Amino acid sequence: MTTSRSGRRGILRAAGLLGAALPTGGMAHYPHLARREAESSFGLDPSAICRASAGAPTAAAPGERRELKLTWNANAVCTVGVPVADQIGIFERHNLKVELINFGGTTDQLLEAIATGKADAGVGMALRWLKPLESGFDVKITSGIHGGCMRLFSAGNSEFRTLESLKGKTIGVSDMAAPDKNFFSILLAQKGIDPLKDVTWRQFPADLLGVALQRGEVQAFALGDPLAWMIRERDGLHEISNNLQGEYTGRACCVLGVRGNLIRRDRPAARALTAALLEAQEWIVANPAEAARIFAPYAKAPVEQLEAMVRDHTHHHHPAGAGLRQEIARYTEELKLVQVIRPNTDPTRFSERVFADVLS
Repeated sequence: MTTSRSGRRGILRAAGLLGAALPTGGMAHYPHLARREAESSFGLDPSAICRASAGAPTAAAPGERRELKLTWNANAVCTVGVPVADQIGIFERHNLKVELINFGGTTDQLLEAIATGKADAGVGMALRWLKPLESGFDVKITSGIHGGCMRLFSAGNSEFRTLESLKGKTIGVSDMAAPDKNFFSILLAQKGIDPLKDVTWRQFPADLLGVALQRGEVQAFALGDPLAWMIRERDGLHEISNNLQGEYTGRACCVLGVRGNLIRRDRPAARALTAALLEAQEWIVANPAEAARIFAPYAKAPVEQLEAMVRDHTHHHHPAGAGLRQEIARYTEELKLVQVIRPNTDPTRFSERVFADVLS
């Protein structure tokens, strides 16, 4: 399905460009944004934001406006930067006309669509993409987007309060290749619990995971936002863990992938798309309430909850360049630990193969 939103774009663009400053009380949490705010009489300077975040100038793609197709999951609040970039005019400032495609197929189908030119790029989860990318799809990861949207729950009054307490228990997931299943498998393995032998994974439709927990069919379940957040609030669940702890506070989970052939033939277009989405992440950090309102039509969640999610996720962390390549290598090593990635795959070489630095 292709999404189109021109009706609100002008109003939102004006609000976004002239009202991008954080409230005074919030600036202390984002000193890098406070410095930029002081330099601009109208709020955040988009070009300064992107130069700082991406480490490269934000020159628009030269020549005629590029028309690109970008796939995204409109139900996942992780992708809030996509409608933000579309509706406040960031894509236009980078000389791009971007058609948004809400893709509902499997990850293999998505990556094949990008690799074969049915789409030019897509936003998705690193821990879902890396295994199919190992198969050789011509798709390159050009930037991280943010982190912090995967959660593991038990019942509010449950005795299962830690990862260690789940040994020998059953954990619910929405599918067996879900990024949250892979992530919490990694955390279990790091605790000395074999995720293949010491726990049982059981699949349910995502919206029934809470019901399965209440019925005792599982002792915990893993899921991503926004649904994870909503079920937690509705049912008063205990959050055992998430990817906002330890070293993962500085690790991106959501990434941008661009068709390899596009990078080779039209690098300025790939550069412009990457820079635009990085600019959108910084705008989200500065404007979480407005970002939530922009995303609200795509999610069956109250705007207040969406705003809380946006504030909770690490949209200020969107690595590119060597930092992103290192994060991919670390994920690859961890996925080997839980037998998702082949044991003979070299993490450094693999990260170099699936990553492209289009901003330098």
